[in-house]
Amino acid sequence: MSVGTKLLQAAAGNAGETVYVDDVFSTDIWDGNGGTQSIVNGIDLSGEGGLTWIKYRDQSLSHHLTDTARGTNSQLSSDSTGAAGASTVRVTAFNNNGFTLGANTGVNGSTGTYVGWTFRKQRKFFDIVTYTGNGTAGRTISHNLGSVPGMMIVKSISNGESWEVYHRKADATAPEDKYLQLNGTGSVGDSSFRWNDTAPTATEFTVGGANEVNGNGMTYVAYLFAHNEQDFGENSDEAIIYCDSFVNNSASVGVEVNVGFEPQWLLIKGASSDSGLGAWLIIDNMRNAILKTNNSNAEYANDAFEFTSRGFKPLTYYDGTLIYVAIARPHKPASEFAATDLFEPVEYTGNGVTGRQIGSTVSPDSYIMTSTNTEDTLYPMWGSKLQGNSTRLTTSSNATEYSSASYNYSFGEFQKGIYARGSDVNGSGENYITYLLRRAKGFFDVVAYTGNGVAGRTLPHNLGVTPEIIIFKNRTNNNRWTAWFSSFGTDEYIFLDGNAFKNNFGIGTGDYYLNDTAPTSSVITLGSDTNVNSSSAYKYLAYLFASANGISKVGTYTGTGSDVNVDCGFSAGARFVLIKRTDASSSDWYVYDSVRGIVAGNDPYFFLNDDANQVTNTDYIDPLNAGFTVTSSAPAALNNSGGNYIFLAIA
Repeated sequence: MSVGTKLLQAAAGNAGETVYVDDVFSTDIWDGNGGTQSIVNGIDLSGEGGLTWIKYRDQSLSHHLTDTARGTNSQLSSDSTGAAGASTVRVTAFNNNGFTLGANTGVNGSTGTYVGWTFRKQRKFFDIVTYTGNGTAGRTISHNLGSVPGMMIVKSISNGESWEVYHRKADATAPEDKYLQLNGTGSVGDSSFRWNDTAPTATEFTVGGANEVNGNGMTYVAYLFAHNEQDFGENSDEAIIYCDSFVNNSASVGVEVNVGFEPQWLLIKGASSDSGLGAWLIIDNMRNAILKTNNSNAEYANDAFEFTSRGFKPLTYYDGTLIYVAIARPHKPASEFAATDLFEPVEYTGNGVTGRQIGSTVSPDSYIMTSTNTEDTLYPMWGSKLQGNSTRLTTSSNATEYSSASYNYSFGEFQKGIYARGSDVNGSGENYITYLLRRAKGFFDVVAYTGNGVAGRTLPHNLGVTPEIIIFKNRTNNNRWTAWFSSFGTDEYIFLDGNAFKNNFGIGTGDYYLNDTAPTSSVITLGSDTNVNSSSAYKYLAYLFASANGISKVGTYTGTGSDVNVDCGFSAGARFVLIKRTDASSSDWYVYDSVRGIVAGNDPYFFLNDDANQVTNTDYIDPLNAGFTVTSSAPAALNNSGGNYIFLAIA
């Protein structure tokens, strides 16, 4: 980082540090154990301070909010007006990498599944203030948010009062005269007794004389959220939190609300009296489900909103103005991680148990898997968090997306690894290989989008660099998997679900997959072909890969018929290799991994484009510290003299 950049950051209040959303916010999923459990999410609560907000997902038990300003022995519930309660068995410690739980059923019961949201104090993102009321209207409260709050939530600690909310878009002209309640379902209220008709500033907010915010001798906690402060990320120019509103009606269904980033967390409510959305809803990218702040009910399926690469879309309408807070998804670059944090091949034998956890060091956003038993064939499958739990696509066919609650993987059941729901992925005695992938700038990204049939459409992505591989699939129609590699021309493509060689799409037809336009570090330009961008009746996925130093390599090699050493810039060899010949027909997509074996002897492989059983008795690939070696015994599909090959390798 340059000295100039550090000085600019210091002037902005970041003291020269680079801060990512990953450092200040986390959504965590865990199974309770009925004892003591530490939730490790990398958030420094003991040193920096912050808030934990926990909810039992499966049962009607209250929300639990605990913060470092009040201490672990003070609990509040967003679904209750009650004063803070004392408990020594809920959040028992704030740590430098998360927090520790006791045995309370509301946060860590032996049979429960839980979600927790951690907010770390950070200028331009989130702050916590405690104060004692004096009953005098016009009282000012100092804060350290370092920017004008986009939203504030105030709750009496000592007395049974409602949770009062200020939001910058509660009113188009005078939000300081309006309030909402986190524990209620009512529309925006009009009262000078909350905020004294005074807009908050970057250093203080003002309260009226109401008991909800400033009763004489009563104690309070205030949570302050920033809005659109572009002070984060690699270059300290990214926003990670956005507080705004939009008009929601039948015309806005399916229309993106652009916040400038892909969210991982959304708090949203109807503001106008005619809105059908009374309660505050919480949605996050770990669960395809909704929780309400005003009641203790269990979560329910999310059919209301979906996240996009630049915001979110309403899937239904409530007829009125909706206000919201959106927080960006984890977005650290690949250079901040080890390869083992971003990719892991996991081999396991099924035990027939529904709901089995397949552990990993990776918190995955996507997976590729297949069965490897010779007596059982399971099509290679590709799934992603953006599709929702238990939804998959088959890479060996052009079939549409398939979803089943009983026979697939789920992402939102626990933090790391994947959750096997049934016999397709956990059949007793069956063997499986699963590749878990985490999105990171410079390495891997997934984009979910809806077609519009317009050639020249630009599709935003979050890879942060120019993609070197783009793989498209129409989720809702029987169209082929279509792939583009950076070694191709912009009018060329290749099919994944087959063994055809690279094709020229026919320059001059005006109907290209990439619209004959090179992708950039921020957008892909689409044609109007049904495989990538037909009408709004079709939903799509795009998988993007790039070469990340020491982590991944996208490239080409030319066959020699002798051993070919492929240098990927690695130090301990490749753990995953995907190879395809591009200058001859009937050439498959070969998949190798270090778990099943990239060794000096025989190396098992399967075809990503075929449902054939894996082959275990050949030695076509050997280990190489810098990458991998294609051996002289490999067939023409991998090493023909003068043949052209594309590959993806992951360290």
